[in-house]
Amino acid sequence: MSASQITMLVAMAVYLFGMLGIGIKLSEKNETVGDFYLGGRQLGPLVTAMSAEASDMSSWLLMGLPGVAYLSGCADAGWTAIGLAVGTYFNWLIVARKLRRYSEKTGSITLPEFFSNRFGDKRYFLTLVAAIWIIIFFVPYTASGFAACGKLFNSLFGVDYHAAMIISAIVIMFYTSMGGFLAASTTDFIQSIVMSVALLIVLFFGVSKAGGWGAVMDNARSLPGYLSMVNTYDPASGQSVPHTFLTIVSTMAWGLGYFGMPHILLRFMAIEDDRKLRLSRRVATIWVVISMTAAVVIGIVGLGMTSAGSVKALEGSASETIIVEIAQLLSKYGIPAALIAGVVLSGILASTMSTSDSQLLAASSSVSNDILMKFFGIKIDNKMSLLISRISLIAIALVGILMAWDSGSSVFQIVSFAWGGFGASFGPVMLLALFWRRANKYGAACGMLGGGVMIFVWKFLLKPMGGVFGIYELLPAFIIALIINIVVSLLTPEPEAQVTKTFDSVR
Repeated sequence: MSASQITMLVAMAVYLFGMLGIGIKLSEKNETVGDFYLGGRQLGPLVTAMSAEASDMSSWLLMGLPGVAYLSGCADAGWTAIGLAVGTYFNWLIVARKLRRYSEKTGSITLPEFFSNRFGDKRYFLTLVAAIWIIIFFVPYTASGFAACGKLFNSLFGVDYHAAMIISAIVIMFYTSMGGFLAASTTDFIQSIVMSVALLIVLFFGVSKAGGWGAVMDNARSLPGYLSMVNTYDPASGQSVPHTFLTIVSTMAWGLGYFGMPHILLRFMAIEDDRKLRLSRRVATIWVVISMTAAVVIGIVGLGMTSAGSVKALEGSASETIIVEIAQLLSKYGIPAALIAGVVLSGILASTMSTSDSQLLAASSSVSNDILMKFFGIKIDNKMSLLISRISLIAIALVGILMAWDSGSSVFQIVSFAWGGFGASFGPVMLLALFWRRANKYGAACGMLGGGVMIFVWKFLLKPMGGVFGIYELLPAFIIALIINIVVSLLTPEPEAQVTKTFDSVR
């Protein structure tokens, strides 16, 4: 291992030990299960904003988005980023404050519990359904994060994939099981800063190695459709391909997923004062716009570097490693530069860890709090509840490790599928729960089941047919789930008086 590789590895190791230290420090603040899963509703506005967006982006921000831009130009990556930015803003604007107030009014500490409490579901059937969907979609999602960490260390340092994946999983599992939601949110806040620094370093260094901004743009303009938002560049044929209106709408539909993301919605429930959500909304939206713009530009700059001969040409899924390639090039300019490259690579690690810790927490709460304590009604004290919560988290992490054992598994296809699953099963229910007085538990249950099932049906049965069925499965599944929820609610009895009374008091 070269001196530059050792320096990068040291920088990343310091980062990992720092995350462990935070988990140990914050473990003493978890006295109740509410503290463990919701941080006692004590998050400040900045931590709320940045931890929500860091847990949202995952390694997709530093690998997937630049990779798409590198291969095909602005259209695919650009419309995806626009959809996500719009979804982020409206999620903070219309959902955050009301969910914070409603969840506190009903005494809910998890999203599945909120659904049952909101609709007066005394048998906690909605809690059970939501918890099962969370486990189904989050466990493989978490496994994809473990796999990304393993692949990163393996490609950089030649470390055995399985060893690197297991060590990364243990670090994430340890600080999350020790510190709970507060540790996950605090580390996510730090990780968002590391991710931002990584993006800026890569961007400025990449432009310099590509021969300047003028050279980058000249190279991009030379490729048909590369800089267009209504056409895309096909690297196989070297030609411009139309980006249809249906494709644009389908791509922007990523933004709908925000209304159903458990690990993001939990941040809304946890802020200390809902009056501070305006600041959180502004910070979150600005960060998302700037970071995704930088990620798209890095893909374009990376292709300029390839044209200039600074980095090798990348094809297919290998394009997602463009930031890794730039970091490796940076590390060759001496020990200080290698240290900076280590920070860049820690940014990739941060983007993965910040999502995995939140997913672990949400999945473990579904097992311990939502299924065991709520649905089955098992009565246990706070100390035992915390122990069961931590055991559940560790058990789910172990399942994630087993699912990530295959080093050839696709990380980003899993992310896209899970994002669609949550958006379709929880998004319509959440919006109607907050804004429609007539919504009832029967509509919520059918909508939640219908949205989740439709994701599988569209993805595996209809989408392979192509044509109009080739759109992102979240869009049709979200619409169908919304219709099911409304129709069933209208065909079944109105909500109980106490349910509507609580709705009116929150409004």
